[in-house]
Amino acid sequence: MRGSLRRRVWWGAGTAVLAVVIIALWAFQPWKLFTHSRVDEPLAFEAPVVSTTPATPGTTTATPAPAPEATTTTAPTPTGPAVLAEGRFVSQEHPTSGAARLLEQGGARVLRLEGFSTSDGPDVHVWLSTATAGGDWHKYDDGRVVKLGKIKATDGNHNYAVPADADLGGLRSVVIWCDRFNVAFGSAPLAL
Repeated sequence: MRGSLRRRVWWGAGTAVLAVVIIALWAFQPWKLFTHSRVDEPLAFEAPVVSTTPATPGTTTATPAPAPEATTTTAPTPTGPAVLAEGRFVSQEHPTSGAARLLEQGGARVLRLEGFSTSDGPDVHVWLSTATAGGDWHKYDDGRVVKLGKIKATDGNHNYAVPADADLGGLRSVVIWCDRFNVAFGSAPLAL
């Protein structure tokens, strides 16, 4: 009798420990500390196409016409997207590096991360925030944020569309934010 009770206690304790381990693995996903992914997207905007049409060939007449004066016109130089703000990432809870650029062209706005690298983690997102970059990451919970979506990869060059109705006034940083643990992996200053 005593042996069977002891066996039940061990089975119960073992089951409880196994359940805790499974839940901890699901919540913390420790293997993500050792995994990386890479996405290299082209710049979100295409450079405008400059149309150059050949000059209309002149006509010749039997009588010599005075030579036309040579006129030179330069084709407009293609302009790329306007840089609204840019900054370099600083590490916070995890090593994070690269550059962030907020671009606009034709009314569309995009946050571009270039040469970006950070740690992998569960539920990691990209935010624009009214809080300053760096320092204590608890401040990002308090201010206004514009959520741009889940991070596409831990490394590379990524584009994140900024919603057309997003108010960019007062935003001061881009934040790589882990929703599950409420921590900033890193941030970059963007003075708007």
